[in-house]
Amino acid sequence: MQAIIFDFDGTLADSELCSVFATQNAFQKCQVVMPSQEQITYYMGIPIEESFHAMSDRPLSDDEFQQLLTQFRSDYKQIELTALRVFPAIPDLLHALQQRNIACFVLSSKKSDVLYRNLKQLDIAHYFTDYIGSDLVTSYKPHPDGIFKLCEKHQLVAANCLMVGDAIFDIQMGHAAGTKTCAVSWGSHSKEKLLTEKPTFYIEHALDLLAII
Repeated sequence: MQAIIFDFDGTLADSELCSVFATQNAFQKCQVVMPSQEQITYYMGIPIEESFHAMSDRPLSDDEFQQLLTQFRSDYKQIELTALRVFPAIPDLLHALQQRNIACFVLSSKKSDVLYRNLKQLDIAHYFTDYIGSDLVTSYKPHPDGIFKLCEKHQLVAANCLMVGDAIFDIQMGHAAGTKTCAVSWGSHSKEKLLTEKPTFYIEHALDLLAII
């Protein structure tokens, strides 16, 4: 395996509480019908620039949309200080991959500055060769643009890379790019939903990844 590309939310980090709180609070403050926890969790794999429209019960004006984004980002930045957690065994997994000299990358629907801030907060930034957020791609997940950019920048062959994620959007993106794919059990989408996308691998525990690379 030449490289492993990880999703962030729901794969490396448990950010569900942050996302649910910040989203519901933003919708409530902006007087838009508040989405359910299930809706928010389902859409965590794609950028809020798309998910907020998908979760709204009505079309949003440009002003409303910008207010939602601003409020969400403010609330998220506050709650992440206490609620954002790295999933158990992820640091051990990343350390083991580093020992094997396998390059690791992060491809997230967060903005790149927020992604790096979160990686630093969780003390795992040093394990990654590079990271790409939603602001650095032309097309969002499940479009494979992010994987293509990483492959081009770092001379990677997609067929020799593994895309690891907790949502169907990650698996769809990996398939579209021509990578191998690994769905994980501990994130936002159920095993049944993930398996419908026919990932190359499915794992129940983080360290199980070491057995398939």
